[in-house]
Amino acid sequence: MPPRVACPQGFSLITLCLRPAVRPTLAAAAAAAASLQPLVQTASISLKEKKRKAKIDPYWWEQSQQRIAKNKQRQAELRAIRDKEWGSPVHGIPTPFVESLDSAGQEAMSRVVARDKDGNLVDAEPQPLPTSPHLLNYQLTRDELERALADSYRLTRPVPNPNESEAMRLENERLHQERHQKAALALQRITALENASSEDRRHANIRRCIETFGRHATDNFLRPKPVPVGVKPLEPVPRAGPDTGSSEVQIAILTTKIRVLARMYEGKHGNGDKVNKRNLRLLVHRRQKLLKYMERKERGSERWTHMLEKLGLTPATWKDQIAIE
Repeated sequence: MPPRVACPQGFSLITLCLRPAVRPTLAAAAAAAASLQPLVQTASISLKEKKRKAKIDPYWWEQSQQRIAKNKQRQAELRAIRDKEWGSPVHGIPTPFVESLDSAGQEAMSRVVARDKDGNLVDAEPQPLPTSPHLLNYQLTRDELERALADSYRLTRPVPNPNESEAMRLENERLHQERHQKAALALQRITALENASSEDRRHANIRRCIETFGRHATDNFLRPKPVPVGVKPLEPVPRAGPDTGSSEVQIAILTTKIRVLARMYEGKHGNGDKVNKRNLRLLVHRRQKLLKYMERKERGSERWTHMLEKLGLTPATWKDQIAIE
């Protein structure tokens, strides 16, 4: 067989056939033109050019390096600001109302635990928290307890006896007063939320969420979303009781439950608690759905901004995919 002669690069498209050749496509022509051009490493030339300019004009080189460093620093600052505003998909941003959920509104000042860069505890100024002193344990209120104590004092008061002496009557009154004070003190300790269980504090926080975000209360100082032009506004319907089913109330209640589960999961042995991890994931995604719904319906209204400011909810709590590891 005759020896094979290698065809030079770029001449592979040449043919000796006398038939009319098919017109090459644009992509084939571009590939053929590129194959005839020499290989050039632009990155090396650019680097050499930079080194040459640095030797020729060192002042220009130093200025350009400073501008690059300044731009990188500014990008890092903006990235940190965006990350801070983005917040946590579970906790969001801590607010006074959210921190007051730990004590069910019984502590007036926050328990601030601050640490420095080395992890050492430092003194931090506590912040005031919203309180609810009228709420008591066992789903009672302070007014109900005071009325019950007044009724018990009236019903247990000794009946005057015409045959007893004045000294005996005064002694009975004194004993009755002492017993009533002891009973009132015992009831105050029993009904105090400081001595309540986590379930009782959860019920108290649910009542606080209804009082804070219920539309029976917020309609008095928050304006609803503006109605489009040409649409007749609906007449307000009188409410039969406190609002417990609106989106903002349900979101606040879910935030209360999420905070409790998140603190348990982030504890010492929380990583192995698969059940609470699943429950936390379900609650977070349920809140995400409600937030997306409320964003479509109430975005830009005072109800939306009031809820976000009170609960510290950020876009991370309803945008993108939420993963709990």
